[in-house]
Amino acid sequence: MRRVVFNQKGGVGKSSIAANLAAISAKAGLKTLLIDLDPQSNSSAYLLGRGAEINRRNSAEFFKTTLSFKLLPARGVDYVRPTPYENLSVITASPELADIQSSLEMKHKIYKLRDLLDTLSDYEAIYIDTPPNYNFYTMSALIASDVCLIPYDCDEFSRQALYTLMQNVEEIKADHNAKLEVEGIVVNQFQARASLPLQNIHELKSEGLPVLDSIISSSVKMKESHNASVPLIEMLPNHKLTQEFIALFQELHPNITCENLVYRDKKQAEIVQD
Repeated sequence: MRRVVFNQKGGVGKSSIAANLAAISAKAGLKTLLIDLDPQSNSSAYLLGRGAEINRRNSAEFFKTTLSFKLLPARGVDYVRPTPYENLSVITASPELADIQSSLEMKHKIYKLRDLLDTLSDYEAIYIDTPPNYNFYTMSALIASDVCLIPYDCDEFSRQALYTLMQNVEEIKADHNAKLEVEGIVVNQFQARASLPLQNIHELKSEGLPVLDSIISSSVKMKESHNASVPLIEMLPNHKLTQEFIALFQELHPNITCENLVYRDKKQAEIVQD
């Protein structure tokens, strides 16, 4: 399954959702790959640490190789880097992605990511983290993917952007990737005590939009996880926020058993939910 996490609005938690779902996928026993296409490289840093040595073989280097003919081009596996976590690998990003974008557009390299993924078929789950724009890289990811997961943070700006986003996905589906489906809209950074987010969710559902049942709460533990460069499932497996991510993963993968990841001691859960 190839899943792109996409929203052209920044600050909605694309990297957090992509990296944490990938980590849970690996923990559930699936051979998992995360591909970072955002020049900010947040998901790369999240899984490897800000101080990790920059790997020359990254997503920018891959796209650069498509700009000129090579008799023996590098294989997809040559760009894959292991993480500290079993079953989880990453193709890291680089700021250089921003520098080469116009050249890629001019030479119509929009299908090259799909070609790369075709060489990585031994991965059971591929997550693609995208930049906060509708550009060459997000289009490439949508063309290469089976499903699109849309993070949403329940404010009015996000809501207006959502309609444009859905139209963009439909255009990609019509023109480039007929199998692409919107897997769902996942509410992120949810504040249960506020009334407007609940009203917003209800209105989206009443419009027939595919809002998922699983909701990711706002929590300081997410920032702590970012600062530590450790996914929640590894850092705080019993925390309420982690269990929400596991519930989201299970909703997306109803046929995959996650019994060993679900924490069932209600008394202890009360302690670890803050």
